[in-house]
This record gives sequence, C-alpha cells and structure tokens, in this order.
Amino acid sequence: MYKKPSIKERLKYKFDNTLSRGTIALIFWLAIFSILIILIGALLFTFARVELEGEKLSFFEATWQTLMRTVDAGTVAGDSGWTFRFIALLVTIGGIFIVSTLISILTSGLENKLDDLRKGQSKVLEKNHTLILGWSEKIFPIIEEIIKANESQKKPKIVIMSEKDKIEMEDEIRSRLLNTKGTKIICRTGNPLELSDLPIGSPNEARSIIILAPEDRDADTYVIKSVLALTNNPDRKKEKFHIIAEIGNEDNLEAAKLVGGDEVSYVLTSDLVARAIVQSCRQSGLSTVYTELLSFEGSEIYFKYESYAVNKRFFDISKIYNTSTVIGIKDKEGNVTLNPQKDRLFQEGEELIFIADDDSTIVLDTIQNLEINNENIREKAISKNPQEKTLILGWNEKGSKIIEKLSNYLYEGSITTILSEQDKTKEDIEKLKEKDLNQEIKIIKGDTTNRKTLEDLNITSFDHIIILSYDHLEFRKAEAKTLISLLHLRNIGEQRNKHLRIVSEILSEKNKRLAEVSKADDYIISEKLTSLVVTQLSENKSIKKVLDDLFDAEGSEIYLEKAADYIKINIDLDFYTVLESAFRKNQTAIGYRINAEKNNPNKNYGVVLNPKKSDKINLKEEDKIIVIASK
Repeated sequence: MYKKPSIKERLKYKFDNTLSRGTIALIFWLAIFSILIILIGALLFTFARVELEGEKLSFFEATWQTLMRTVDAGTVAGDSGWTFRFIALLVTIGGIFIVSTLISILTSGLENKLDDLRKGQSKVLEKNHTLILGWSEKIFPIIEEIIKANESQKKPKIVIMSEKDKIEMEDEIRSRLLNTKGTKIICRTGNPLELSDLPIGSPNEARSIIILAPEDRDADTYVIKSVLALTNNPDRKKEKFHIIAEIGNEDNLEAAKLVGGDEVSYVLTSDLVARAIVQSCRQSGLSTVYTELLSFEGSEIYFKYESYAVNKRFFDISKIYNTSTVIGIKDKEGNVTLNPQKDRLFQEGEELIFIADDDSTIVLDTIQNLEINNENIREKAISKNPQEKTLILGWNEKGSKIIEKLSNYLYEGSITTILSEQDKTKEDIEKLKEKDLNQEIKIIKGDTTNRKTLEDLNITSFDHIIILSYDHLEFRKAEAKTLISLLHLRNIGEQRNKHLRIVSEILSEKNKRLAEVSKADDYIISEKLTSLVVTQLSENKSIKKVLDDLFDAEGSEIYLEKAADYIKINIDLDFYTVLESAFRKNQTAIGYRINAEKNNPNKNYGVVLNPKKSDKINLKEEDKIIVIASK
C-alpha cells in the first residue's frame, strides 16, 4: 500500500539536495550551525548568570565571549569558575568541530577545483588566437609553423581543444616542442562536436580555426560535424569565421562545402599528397622548393599592392625588385594569375604576388637601366621525352589518384608498372579502366623489399620511380618497408652506375633523417606537407588559389629545367639575365638548384629561391633553373 513521505523524510530529502550543490552549500550550512552554537552558548551564559571578572555577562557580551571560544580553542584556558568553564568547554568543542569541518570543506573544494582545471574544461578567455580543434600527429608541425609565423606578433597564443586529456596534451607538446619562442600554448579538453563544449576554446574570438581530422576511418564525418557545430551554432558571432579543415575523401568534399560555405577552406589531403608526388617524381628537387615556399622559414608568398606598378607591364615590374620575386597578380575579384603574359598591365586595386624572405624586403630597386648581355642567353627549346616509363613500388589509397594525375603529363605509349603485395591494387586499377590514362598499366604482385624481385624489373630502364607506403600495415612496418626499398634501389643504381630518379612517400618526419641515407631525389612527407598547407591557409586565406594553381596540371606549375637551356654555363652572371631568358620562354624564374649540393640538407639540398638578382652566380652543366610555367 502506497505511503506518503513523512515530513521528516521530506526535510531530509531537501537537506541532502542542498548538500549536493557543492562547497558553497556546505559552507552555508556550516555558517548556520556556527550561529546556532554561538546563540545557544550566549543564552546559557546569560541564564546561568555567569560572571566574568566580577561582572555579570549581558547577552551581547555573552555572544562575543561565545564567538571568541568558538573561533579560538585556546581562549578556554584562562576561564575561571566551573559553570563558566563547563559552558565554555561545550562551546569550544562545537567550535573545534566547525573549524575542522570548514578546513575539510575548503580543502576538498580546492582539490575539486584543481581537478577541474587539470581536466581542462574551463573556458579560455583569449582574443585573436589560433584555435586548433582535434588532435593528430600533424598538430606538432602545425604548432611549429604557427610559432614561426607568430615571431613578429605581440603575445601570440595557440588554443588546442580535443577529447584528449589536457595533461597528456601538455606533456606531449613539451616533449616534442622544446622552444615555443614566446607563443603561449593553452590546452583544453572538450568535444568539438558538442555545442556545449565549443565555447571552451572561444571560437568567436579566434582569428583562425584549424580542424584536424582524427586518425580513423570516420575522419571526414568528424570534420564535417565540427564545421557544422561552428557555423550553425546559435551563439556564433555575426562575422564570418576563418576555418581551415582537412578532408581525406574527395567524395565528401561537396557535402563539406555545403556545410561550411565560404567560411571554410578545405585541404583535400590525399589529393594534395598525390599531386605533390606526381610533380616531384618528374621534377627532382621540387619537394624542397614546396617545403620552403610553404614554410615560414626562408622565402614565402606575399600579396602586396604597389602604386608604383600601376599601368606597368608585368615584364617591367619584375625587374624593379632586387630582393624579392614577382610571380603573379591577384585581380580585384580575388582571382590569381601566376606567370601572366609579360605584357599584362597591372591595374589599380590589384595586388602583386611576391616570393620574399619577409614583407619588409619587398622594396623597389635603385638600379636603373639594366643592361642584359644577350650573348649569355640561350634560346634553346626544352626537349621532352614523349614516352616515359614509371615504376610504382607499394600501394595505398593515393595510388589511383597518382595514376590519374600522371595521365596529365604522359604521352600515349607511356608505361606505368606497379609492384605491390596487395590484391587491392588490381581492384583499384580496374575501376580506372574507363578513363583515358595515356598509359599502359602493368601490375606485378610481389615483395617490394625483395632484392631479386627488384632486380628482375630492370630498374635502370625506368624514367621515374615512386615508392608508396602501404596503408594496410602498421605505421612502423610500412615505414620500414619504404626505407628498405629505398636502400635496395640506391644500391642497384650505384652498382650499375645509373642515377635513379626516385620520389618516396614518408609518413612521418621522424623518419626523414633515416631516409636521407638512401639519397633519394625527393621525399614527400605526408603529414608535413599537409601541415604546411593548413598553416599557410590559417595565416592567409588568399594563398589557397595560388596553391591550387601550382598543384594543378592545367595551371602554372614549378619546373626545374637545365640551366644550359637558359644561359651560358661556367661563367659569372647575375640573376637578371636568368629572369630575362625565362621571360623569353614565357616563364618566370624564381631560383636555381646547385646539383653538387643536392644531398646536403645544410644547403637546403642545393635549392636557392628568390636570390638577390644583382648577385653573381656561376651555374654548371648539371645545375637547374627553377621556373613557374604553363605547359
């Protein structure tokens, strides 16, 4: 039979609810108990007609004496008279209980608060910071680049919010990044997908937001939901966000764009790496050029309006900057043209696109009436091999994209051979059969680390070799296979006195030093390349169109061409001469590569971008000129 709760039970229930509210509620009840003890003690002193120093205690004096004995237990030692002592002792015992309980409550509350702070769930009250949502291995090169970009800023800050424990994040950052150069790094624990957690990172106050994809198969879904949580948050700011996010699968890009609109710049990671691999396998040293352009060390890309250049030809503008290199124009609508026609006029409201060490080095040259010695310029046409043989060792999700991108550069009759231990390779190639690939594809199943298998392929007959990391293997095993294949190839080339043009995909920058032992022509470090692009976009959204053009086969690309096709070799001449020769081929020269230094990391593998044009250089037969061209 149902029985209604008694008054006692209801009061106990309400009391328990009050206590569960935390430290403040406990202190409130403790204060009430203290007042009760003081009042009861004062009443006892008053009604017992206790005297102190020959005078009877009034109620107010009794209250004061009770308060003193509640707060300070030592006061009772000076009391006299047994009635007085007895009441004072009871009050003192009550005081000891209250004070000890108060200390316990404060200690417990402080510990709880410290635990909350350690959990990293308190809101960040920063402005103009870079907010990174999510956590992956890419976060370390991203932080490194942001630190470099922030060196000229006052009190720069990076806020990181992910589901990872705050203490673990801080420990990993401290162990991997020894010098933050004044940049404050703040870690918080929270779920970027939860509207209730997003305010922790203060996204409305951030100057840019980077969303990192987690290292699992549902990465794109996570990224799209994170963008949705930001852009459709009812508490979001009215101004547009500046968001940069990773997308792994091109099939998800359209859905992502619908969610983010023009507030988000997406980096299609697999496509980016595939394009870089294809271009680098055909242009030895290209990965070093990209690394320098995308890093905040050395030469970078800048946009700047120059009133002096208005109504001048691009050809003439390029010659008036000695310490920086003009590579293109950004028009009034924000469209980018790299390596424009040399007669293209620069208009009011447009911006020039520079390669420079710093924006402070973009200054007009004082040199007047440049005289170019035409005898030092060669007009030789650049010859190309119409049919090429490419070897791909290994296979992963980027393999199909690489085959497709290669077709943009190959002539009909070219052959691409794939050596892979995966059955999936054949399945992926079958899906490409309906496309015009400009190449015959041969698939050989075998071990890419087996010396005999490699030698049977007649390695030296291939024009280009690409090594891909297997994605079905554990990370360390995949990297180990790549390194072993590299060492075998280099040894085969040395034995047969043949230089092999090899580009290798390296998953982590940690293994770059090991890979350098093999002296491969180029390394495409997947996480590093993606991190550099993400960081550049976080600092300057406009650079996306420049990068899209450079990585697109239909646009302007970077090429490393034989110096002997441009200038006389083995003589001293300035870079103005190189610039003039490139213009005559409708190209823009941006640097050169010294072949003798191609394996020297301390010399940037021989790559020199944006050289001072007035300085003399002496290029040799094997050296290269770095140009931007449309072919």
